[in-house]
Amino acid sequence: MTTALIMAGSWLSEFFAAFAEKFAERFSSDKDIGSEISEAILQVKMYFNVGDYKILITDAIIVTWVAVIAMLIVLTFLIGKPSKDLKLTKGQAIVVSLTELVISTAMSFGMNRKQAEEVTPMILTFGLVITACNSISYFHLPPPAKNIAFPIGCAITAIIYVIVMTFKFVGPKGFWITLTTPIVVMIPFKLLDYVVKPLSLALRLFGNVFAAFIFMEFLSISVPIILPGVAGLWFDIVDGLIQAIVFSYLTMSYIGENVESVNEYNESAEERELEKRLKREKKAKKSKTVAA
Repeated sequence: MTTALIMAGSWLSEFFAAFAEKFAERFSSDKDIGSEISEAILQVKMYFNVGDYKILITDAIIVTWVAVIAMLIVLTFLIGKPSKDLKLTKGQAIVVSLTELVISTAMSFGMNRKQAEEVTPMILTFGLVITACNSISYFHLPPPAKNIAFPIGCAITAIIYVIVMTFKFVGPKGFWITLTTPIVVMIPFKLLDYVVKPLSLALRLFGNVFAAFIFMEFLSISVPIILPGVAGLWFDIVDGLIQAIVFSYLTMSYIGENVESVNEYNESAEERELEKRLKREKKAKKSKTVAA
C-alpha cells in the first residue's frame, strides 16, 4: 500500500511538473506567433496507394466526415422515434419548424408550395453540413472551409443544383427565357452570372471562415486561457451558422429568381395576348358598326 502511494505521488509530481512546463510555454514571450499560425494554416496531406494510383486525403476531408457524422447523430437524437399519439417531441418540433421556415422562405422567392418543398431537403443539407463543418473549429479541429477546395466544391454543387432545378421547374424553354430576359443581348452577361455566382459563394465562405480561423489561432497562441473559448462562441459557432444561412439563402434565391422571372414573362405574355384579343374584338365591333 505504501509503495503504491509513493508511486502515485511520484507520477502526480511528474505530471504537474510537465503540466506547469507546458503551461509556461503557452505564455512564453519568445514564441514565434507568425510561424505557429503558418503551421496551423498548412494542410495535412496523406496519400494512399491503390494499385498504380495515389489517393490524396487531407485534413479537410477527414474533418468534414467527422462533422457530418456528428450532425447526423444530433439529428437522430432530435428526431427520435415517432410517438404513438402523433404528438411532436421538442426535438421533432425544432426540425419541423426549421423545415417550414425553409419552405416559407423559398416561397417568398417566387416558388410555389410544391417547388419549395422539393428544394427544401437540399437547402437544409447545405445549411446543416456547412454549419457543422464551420462550428467544429470550436473544438480545435481545423474547419474544412479554410481549404479553398471545400468552398469551391460546395459552390459548384450549389450552382449545378440551381441549373438542374431551374430546368425541372420551368423546362428548357423557361431556362432560355431566364437568359434572354429582358433582352436577348443579355445572354453573355447571364451566362457569366453562372460563373460569378459560385465564385461569390465560394469566396464569401472561404474568406469569413479563414479570417475567423486565423483570428482564433492568434488568440489561442497569445492569450490561451478563457478568452479564446468566449470568442469562439461567436467566431466559430455563430459566425459559422451565419455563413451557412447566407450560403443556403443565396442558393434558394438563385432558383427563385429564375422561377419568378419565367412566371413574370408568362404573365406579361398573357397580358399582351389579352390586349391583342381586346383590340381585335374592338376592331371587329367597329367594322360591324360601319357595315350596319
